[in-house]
Amino acid sequence: MYAIIETGGKQLKVEEGQAIYVEKLDVVEGESFTFDKVLFVGGENVKVGSPFVEGATVTAKVEKQGRAKKIVVFKYKSKKNYHKKQGHRQPYTKVVVEKINA
Repeated sequence: MYAIIETGGKQLKVEEGQAIYVEKLDVVEGESFTFDKVLFVGGENVKVGSPFVEGATVTAKVEKQGRAKKIVVFKYKSKKNYHKKQGHRQPYTKVVVEKINA
C-alpha cells in the first residue's frame, strides 16, 4: 500500500516504513506528525482525491531536524565590477512513515 501526499509545496510517494526528507516541519524530534493532504491511495483498492482523499491520513514519526549541505550562490555582472557571494543551507525534517490510514 502506498500514498501520494503533499507537503512543503511538493508531492511525495510514500510507503509504510519509508524514511523521507521533507521541508522543515515545526515538530520536536521523536513526536508523531499527521499528513492530512493525501492526494492518492494505492494498493488493492485505489482511492483518488479531488483534490484530497476524504478521511485519509498518513502518520509519520519525526526522526531528526537538520540542514542540508551548503550551496554557494554567486552573482556576477561582467564589466560592471559586481560580485556577490552568498551561502545557503536549506532546513529539512527527516520522517519515517508509520501508518497509511485510508
